[in-house]
Amino acid sequence: MCGRYTITVTLEELLVRYGIEEGTFTNYRPRYNVAPGQMVIAVIHDGKRNRMGELKWGLVPSWAKDESAGNKMINARAETLAEKPAYRLPFERKRCLIPADGFYEWKRVGGRKQPMRIVLNDGAIFSMAGLYDTWTAPDGRKVSSCTIVTTEPNRLVADIHNRMPVILRPEDEALWLDRTVTDIEKLKPLLKPFPAERMTVYPVSELVGNVQNDIPACIAKREP
Repeated sequence: MCGRYTITVTLEELLVRYGIEEGTFTNYRPRYNVAPGQMVIAVIHDGKRNRMGELKWGLVPSWAKDESAGNKMINARAETLAEKPAYRLPFERKRCLIPADGFYEWKRVGGRKQPMRIVLNDGAIFSMAGLYDTWTAPDGRKVSSCTIVTTEPNRLVADIHNRMPVILRPEDEALWLDRTVTDIEKLKPLLKPFPAERMTVYPVSELVGNVQNDIPACIAKREP
């Protein structure tokens, strides 16, 4: 699964990375411990250009009875996207990118779980494959939410966890975002583990275990 991640870059870096014209993101700040249920930065394509905004992490399908459905849908398994009612339509028509520069998993070491941060070798921003939907509450309030697609782990992550987020190659991002592409057979090849040789992992502080800790110390390498 993917239950925590980081996006510690500046807003300017994000806008340049995704080719987005400068907008008003007054609430943006670097995040060191993003958790489910929170509002997260996401990128979609409106048919003309990339757009960036916020979605609630935890997909609430448009047909859900209540908002709590999102608590169980923070991740979507790549292997069953076309089968699950909550993900089938978003897979065809409502795909997004979730920008990140690292994600956390917990590795069992002896009798305890050691948090690990997984990043690209060059520390660059990467895009996790996401799906989104909009749910309308009985009072008319609209909730736009998302889920992160996961796949089997590469050999680096396999030593830590049995799932990892789908990290798209930059050259595949446009296809994933293209709203005119509804043939899921063209999309399935994108849902594979990112190459292990392009990633690295290191231990971090147990601070990340508390979602209230969203500080630079969360990503600092833990010394033996």
